[in-house]
Amino acid sequence: MAGFNNIIGHEEIIRHLKNAMKTGKVSHSYIFTGRPGSGKKLLATTYAMTLQCEQGGTEPCQKCDSCKKAMGKNHPDIIMVNHEKPGTISIDEIREQVIYDVAVKPYCSPYKIYIIPDAELMTVQAQNALLKTIEEPPEYAVIMLLTSNADAMLPTIQSRCVRLDLKVVDDSLVKKYLMERLHVPDYQAEIDASFAQGSIGKAKEAATSEEFSNITQNALKILKNANSMEVYELADEIKLLSGEKQSIDDYLDIFQFWFRDVLMFKATREIDNLVFKQEINYIKEQASQRSYENLEKILEALEKTKVRLRANVNFELALELLFLTIRER
Repeated sequence: MAGFNNIIGHEEIIRHLKNAMKTGKVSHSYIFTGRPGSGKKLLATTYAMTLQCEQGGTEPCQKCDSCKKAMGKNHPDIIMVNHEKPGTISIDEIREQVIYDVAVKPYCSPYKIYIIPDAELMTVQAQNALLKTIEEPPEYAVIMLLTSNADAMLPTIQSRCVRLDLKVVDDSLVKKYLMERLHVPDYQAEIDASFAQGSIGKAKEAATSEEFSNITQNALKILKNANSMEVYELADEIKLLSGEKQSIDDYLDIFQFWFRDVLMFKATREIDNLVFKQEINYIKEQASQRSYENLEKILEALEKTKVRLRANVNFELALELLFLTIRER
C-alpha cells in the first residue's frame, strides 16, 4: 500500500479527501462507488492509513507505527468487515463487526475506521441496523461503504453518506501504469488498457494473467483467419470456445477491439489509435476486403451475442450466428 501520490487517476476524489483532512471536516460516513477493479478499496485504505498516521498530514508517512500496522493489515483501529456467505452480508455480521465494536473507543488512534467492501450485499435488515450507527456515530467513528452498485443501498443510508463516484481512468494513464510499474511491453499494454476500459484493477489482472494472454492469442488466431474459415473450421472454433464459457466475455471484447480497429483503419488509414498495431498487415487486409456495412453488421452482431448469452440462449447457437456474420463479406 502506498500514498495518494501513487494512485492513478481519481484526482477530484483525492482532492476532496485531502481537503477534508486539512480542514478537519472528515465525514463519519462515505460511499465509494465504482465498477469492480476501479480502485475503491485502494482509495479507502489509503484514506484510512492517512487519517491514522501519527504525522497528521494529508499523505501517510509510511514510517510511523500506525502506518506500518496499516500496511501490514493488522491495525486495531482499521477494521475490514468480512462476510462468510459469498452473496450476502448478514445483520449478525454487521452487528458483531461494526455496531457492537464501535462502542469501544479506539485503541491507539484518533479514529476507529470501518471499511465494508461489497456493501451492496448487505441485507435490508443489515443496512437498517447500520443506519442507526450512521445517524448517531461516536465522534471517532468513520464508516466507508465500498460498492459497485450504490442504488442497492437504502435511500436513508445514501442521504447520510458523502458519496464519491470513481470515474474510469484514461486509457493512456492505464497504459503508462502498466509499462512503468509492471514493465509490460508497449504492444501488450495497449491491449490490456483497452480491455480494462478504465479500470486499473482489471488492467493489472489482464497484464499479470497467463490465462488472459492465452485468450488473446487464441482470439487473434481466430480473427486473423476469419475471412477464409471453412464451415468445418468454424465448428471446431465453436467447440473450442464452448470449453471456455467462463472466458467468453473476454473473447467477445477482443473480437470487438479487432473489428473496431479494422473499421477505424478503413476510415482513417491511420495506425496510431489502433489497439492491435502489431497486426497491421492483417488489419489492412481485412479493411480492404470488408465493406463499412459489413463491419457495422459484425460489431452489431457482437453486441447481440453478449445480450443473447446473458439471456441464456443456447451457447453454441449464439456463437454460430456470430461466426456466420463474421464470415460474410
